[in-house]
Amino acid sequence: MISLTTERLLLRGPNEGDIDPLATMNADPEVMRYIGDGSVLPLDRDRTAAGVARAQREWEECGFGLLSVVVRETGQLAGWVALTVPTFLPEILPAVEIGWRLSRQHWGAGYATEAAGALLRFGLIDCGLDRVVSVRHVDNLRSKRVMDKLGMRFGLETVMPGHGQPVAVHEITRAEFDAFEMTTAP
Repeated sequence: MISLTTERLLLRGPNEGDIDPLATMNADPEVMRYIGDGSVLPLDRDRTAAGVARAQREWEECGFGLLSVVVRETGQLAGWVALTVPTFLPEILPAVEIGWRLSRQHWGAGYATEAAGALLRFGLIDCGLDRVVSVRHVDNLRSKRVMDKLGMRFGLETVMPGHGQPVAVHEITRAEFDAFEMTTAP
């Protein structure tokens, strides 16, 4: 498992101390509003702990996975960012998806873009991925803005198997990422 540092954030492997704050975040109906069909039961502590354990295994198996997002100035856990295989949407496979979830108190500070940008770079450059996707509920405009800021382009709209919610798939290739980085570099 890796650690990444950005200007304001530390992205590190999840640990036991992250479980309670992540469970609190996962229990917030507004945070979970666009997860699944919107009626997802909040993830309690046990389900959150299982997710942390799964994330640790994913790093061992795939060489990428979930990282906890920590605000460097305060040491506070803001949420997570992850690279994972989106098995929940078979029609776009093979693919690796980038996703994020932040507690509401950390919304609007640019942390999602900063964290996802660092992990996207890791996936495309260090892991050698050719393409990364991101999937959002079509009404989740906050996530769309993050995807736009990352240089991701709209790929397709489809529905989620099982619950039929409409989702938009955004994507970026390694070549597009390289060109985007050149145009946004200071």
